[in-house]
This record gives sequence, C-alpha cells and structure tokens, in this order.
Amino acid sequence: MGVYIESASPHEVKLVEKTLDAVVLPFAPSVLIGDKAYDSDGLDARLAEKYGTELIAPNRGKRKKTQDGRKLRRYVRRWKMERVFAWLQNLRRLVSRYEYHAANFLSFLQLGCITILLRRF
Repeated sequence: MGVYIESASPHEVKLVEKTLDAVVLPFAPSVLIGDKAYDSDGLDARLAEKYGTELIAPNRGKRKKTQDGRKLRRYVRRWKMERVFAWLQNLRRLVSRYEYHAANFLSFLQLGCITILLRRF
C-alpha cells in the first residue's frame, strides 16, 4: 500500500508511477486495476517496463479493444479500494484540508489509513 499527494491539477495517469514509488512493500504489485482513465498504451508500456506490473482497465469509448474479458473480471474487485476512499471521506480533517503544509496533510492521511486498518481488521 502506498500514498502520494499532489495538487488537484495533474491527471491520475501522471501520478501512478509516483504512487507506486511510495509503496512500502519490497516489491511492486504484479497487477494494477484502474478505471477507464488509466486506459493508455503509454502507461501500459511504462508500468510493464519499470515495475513488471500488468495494468487492467476497461477500454474507453471508441478505442480498440486491448484486453479480453477474462482479465477484466478482476475489475469488479476494485470496489474494495473505492470503499477505502469512502471511509477516508468520513474523516473531516482530510475532507476539509485544514493543514496548510503538505507534510502535515500526508501525516493525517497516513494516520487515517492506520485508523481504518485497525478498525476493519
């Protein structure tokens, strides 16, 4: 699990590699599941080359099919991570962003993740 914070302007695709660099595990995940915004040939190639990670994301509208349906079955498990985001939204200090400094906000975000982990497991 890893956490990386940035301003609201960059697109999620540009932040994937920075988030993977922040992962505390000694290895990168073998599979990364994302939504339609992550459907990019460039991102697929960079993740496979740098981390050895396979990206599973449904194809955007008129784009040709790059993944078969068998791999997309894993996409339904993405609700688990969406649930964590919903639990983080219950922490008012994170939603309101009271902290001026990014380091303080990151600390409270990590504290919120620890709290969720201790409550759920």
